[in-house]
Amino acid sequence: MHYLNQKITILVMEGFRNLFRLIIFLLLIFCCLFSSVNEIYADSKVNLNDQKKEIKRSLESLKDLDYQTWQIIVYPSSKDSKKLILRIVGYPGSLRIDHPTDLIVNSGRKTWDLKDISKNSKFKVETLNDSAAEFDLSNLIAQLDKNRPLRLRLPGLINDLPIPPYLVSEWRSLAE
Repeated sequence: MHYLNQKITILVMEGFRNLFRLIIFLLLIFCCLFSSVNEIYADSKVNLNDQKKEIKRSLESLKDLDYQTWQIIVYPSSKDSKKLILRIVGYPGSLRIDHPTDLIVNSGRKTWDLKDISKNSKFKVETLNDSAAEFDLSNLIAQLDKNRPLRLRLPGLINDLPIPPYLVSEWRSLAE
């Protein structure tokens, strides 16, 4: 008789485990199906500027070889202009970019020096804090004929920040 009680107890416990697994599974499905992806995803490709015009931009967070995270933003200077601006933003408070500091871009044997235009930005200098810098990217994009990987170097701050080809492709599409 003792053996039958043990068997029933084991069957009841397995039934509770299966019920628990089913409830967890249904909760996961519920969360996946009914959560809004638009509210969770932070990157937006189209923004509205002050004049309520749409502006396409590229936004990506990348790590350099020293494991510091940088936000890379590329946007046109105006809707009609083909001039592209590259903004590099570091973690506020952890670093200070002294302006003007030229950005060195390498791709294979080619090297470009991008001039710091942070002080010439149409945004107020107060808007761009000490952890951000802007550069004119137009000449570099005009000279690229392929989506090749790039390496950015900002002397004293960024030793080597790799830019993948998919991001270069996105930048080139903004210039068109």
